[in-house]
Amino acid sequence: MRKSFLFKTVFLVIVLAAVLAVIVAARPLLSQGRADAAAGSVIPAQAGTQTFFEQFVIAGGPIVWFVLLPMSLVAVYLAVEHCLTIRRKKLLPAGIGGKIVEIIRQFGHGQLEARIAERNDFVSIAVVKAVTQGRDDWFRMRNVLAESLQEQAWGLLRRIEWVNLIGNVSPMVGLFGTVFGMIKLFNAIVLAGGQPQPAQLAEGISVALVTTFWGLFIAIPALAIHGVFRNRIEMLVSDAVVEAENIIPEIRRSLKRQKQAEQPKPKQPIRELEVKPVETVHKSLRP
Repeated sequence: MRKSFLFKTVFLVIVLAAVLAVIVAARPLLSQGRADAAAGSVIPAQAGTQTFFEQFVIAGGPIVWFVLLPMSLVAVYLAVEHCLTIRRKKLLPAGIGGKIVEIIRQFGHGQLEARIAERNDFVSIAVVKAVTQGRDDWFRMRNVLAESLQEQAWGLLRRIEWVNLIGNVSPMVGLFGTVFGMIKLFNAIVLAGGQPQPAQLAEGISVALVTTFWGLFIAIPALAIHGVFRNRIEMLVSDAVVEAENIIPEIRRSLKRQKQAEQPKPKQPIRELEVKPVETVHKSLRP
C-alpha cells in the first residue's frame, strides 16, 4: 500500500514538473513573438492570432500554472484510478455469495479464511473478518460482517472525497484569480493616469477571465465524477448486503453442525450381571 502511494506521488510530481517546464520554455518564445509582432516583422494577419496554449495557459499567470493546472491533473488522475478500482467486477464479482455458500457446505466455515483470504471484494473481506473475529459466536459474526461492509463503504467514500474537495475548491481559486486580475487592472489604470491603452488592461482582464474559466472547467467534471462514484459505491454496498444476508444462515447452520459434532456422546449404561443362585450353579456343574 505504501509503495503504491509513493509511486502515485512520484508520477504526479513528474507530470507536474513536465507541464511547468513546457510553460517556462514557452514563455520566452511567446514574448519574442509579441515583440516581433510589435516591430512589424511578421504578417499582420498572423500577429493578431493566439494559440489555445497562449490564451488559456500563459495568459492565466502563476495561479493557473502552479495551482489550477496541477489540480486539474490530480482530478484526472483520481478519476482514472477510481474508474479502474471502483468496479462491480472487482468489488462484487458475480455469484460471489453462492461460491462462499458452497465452500461452507463442503468444508465448513472454519476453512473460509484459508480459501478466500486472497480475494479483495466486499463480501469476501467481510466474511473473513466475521469468521476470524466472531469466535464461533453467530450473533457476533453477524455484527462484524455488517461493520466490515460499512467500514469498506466509508473507506471508498473517503477516497472519492478528494475529487469532491477539488470540485469545491477550484471555483474558489478561480474567484481568487478573478480578484487578483481586477486588482492588476485597476493598478494599470492608476499607473496610466486614468487613460490606459487597451493593451495595458489586457493582462489584468486575461488573468481574471482565464482563472475563472479554469476554476469552472475543473469544478464541473469533478463534482459530476464524485456524484457518479458515490452512487456506484452505495449501489455496490447495497448489493453486497444482500449477498451477505444469504451467507449468514449458512454460517449459522455450519456452527450448529460443529457444536453437535463437538458434544460428547452419551455413555451407554453398564448392564448389571445376572447373579444366579448357588444351587443353580451346583446343579449345572453336576454330571
